[in-house]
Amino acid sequence: MPLEPVLEELVGAARAMGPVDRSHLPVAEQRRLGLEDLAKLFRDAGERGPALETVEDRVVPGPAGEIPVRIYRPRSATPLPLHVYFHGGGWWTGDLEMVDDECRHRAHGVPCVVVSVDYRLAPEHPFPAPLDDCFAAAVWAWQNAASLGADPGLCSVGGASAGGNLAAAVGLLARDRGRPPLVGQVLECPAFDPTLSSASMRELGDDYMLTRDGLAVAWSYYLSRPEDAENPYAAPGRATGLAGLPPALVVTAEYDPLRDEGEAYARRLASSGVPVQMTRYPGVLHGFGGLTRVLKQARDGRAEINAWLATSAGAVERSPGCRSTTR
Repeated sequence: MPLEPVLEELVGAARAMGPVDRSHLPVAEQRRLGLEDLAKLFRDAGERGPALETVEDRVVPGPAGEIPVRIYRPRSATPLPLHVYFHGGGWWTGDLEMVDDECRHRAHGVPCVVVSVDYRLAPEHPFPAPLDDCFAAAVWAWQNAASLGADPGLCSVGGASAGGNLAAAVGLLARDRGRPPLVGQVLECPAFDPTLSSASMRELGDDYMLTRDGLAVAWSYYLSRPEDAENPYAAPGRATGLAGLPPALVVTAEYDPLRDEGEAYARRLASSGVPVQMTRYPGVLHGFGGLTRVLKQARDGRAEINAWLATSAGAVERSPGCRSTTR
């Protein structure tokens, strides 16, 4: 279907801002200005997150020092499922504030305890540093689930874009290292292929806000060595064995350059015997999930993710294979 009119307006506004070369600026300044640009474009497009019983900022031990996390707990008299969330931003930008509303909605909607992870960012801290932090935080959350009011037997991971990459990689590490046991992984518009060679990348990589050039920069920041592009923990699309991974919900967007690599990963999971639910949302682009005030697809996507996590938390047996839908 055609791109939603409200997104056509956003794409037009982004084009009107024109290309801005900030490569001469320090990375920290590029981050700040980039987040300001996004705030201007998406102002008032998302719904504020609900109040919860507690929202707590803490630090947890990591491989190179303390990792900041934010813990969201809805009111409950019994232990809740545990969901560890990794923000997007191309591995080099993004923070806890950027995903605060989404984490509140997820904690309230499932309901579950959400641990949002403020991992180290590239290029100052390239692969494997961001993944090391994410995995360490997931292990910490699982080990301390009882003190968080959560059930350690109902632990899942999730993230969008680069966060979807990290969630998939944590799933691979958890399987390979034997902990934490995961009941699910939510991969929203994930980035899996550093070659940027898919059909959707060729078709959509110039004019839909997320660009091939921007992704090339993000991958160059994240992968400090050429051989890292072949490492399945950095690029899960390179993984040769996917059997034994937790059930997955893979969400893609029709006008997202990353669409095909996410869907290819979902099909490979299914062919390896992993239960998969894959949903492509029509008429929307990368990052649509936060635009719940203006897009029905975003509201439907949030409802689908919350319902899927609630089902996983109920320890429902899922059949192997791929259930694919277009909303």
